Amino acid sequence: MAKFERFSELKELITGLEADADKFYNKGNSAAGTRVRKGLQDVKNLAQSIRLEIQESKNATAAK
Repeated sequence: MAKFERFSELKELITGLEADADKFYNKGNSAAGTRVRKGLQDVKNLAQSIRLEIQESKNATAAK
């Protein structure tokens, strides 16, 4: 179940970017755009980490 928590963490990270995305796209706040870009990089890194965990788990199951 701990691995599923990482997926929930990913969802929370994306949800946390919503306010800054609104500020950037709808209000023209360029600093918010910078925060969104950084947050999206964090999303990318976490998603890649989760992908690798899934692949390792899948390969371990297939090897049995």
